Amino acid sequence: MALGTPATVALTAAGIAFTPHAYEHDAGNTNFGLEAAAALQLDAEQVFKTLLADVDGTLTVAIVPVTGKLDLKALAAAVGGKKAEMADPRVAERKTGYVVGGISPIGQKTRHVTVLDETAELFDTIFVSGGRRGFDIELAPADLLAITGGSIAAIARD
Repeated sequence: MALGTPATVALTAAGIAFTPHAYEHDAGNTNFGLEAAAALQLDAEQVFKTLLADVDGTLTVAIVPVTGKLDLKALAAAVGGKKAEMADPRVAERKTGYVVGGISPIGQKTRHVTVLDETAELFDTIFVSGGRRGFDIELAPADLLAITGGSIAAIARD
């Protein structure tokens, strides 16, 4: 297993319990979160995707279920901003140190304001990218908030 990603290194250093889950990534599949849910035989609502948005000029991490979409207005409101738009994927890769489809909310090159959708609290554990395509990390939502310094809010929509 790929235990040497920046995400796993950060979790291990912080003493936070997590379970790594590797799966075979299909290079032709661009719906990374749903692919992870299917490959790991999980309830897709328990698998979360990491998205980056620009909120009033500040790069912000949004973590939402793979079954939904990010509500940009709700994200902006959650961080006290006025306007949010999706970040350029090249900027997201450069600022996080990860490639699109493998962006983990944990262990990013630069720490960003982070918001986790409130539906995460419905589960004892959730799954997020472990820092590369084909690799997810299972951990408690409270631990994800602790390691990212994040907050929780209603930022997803169907």
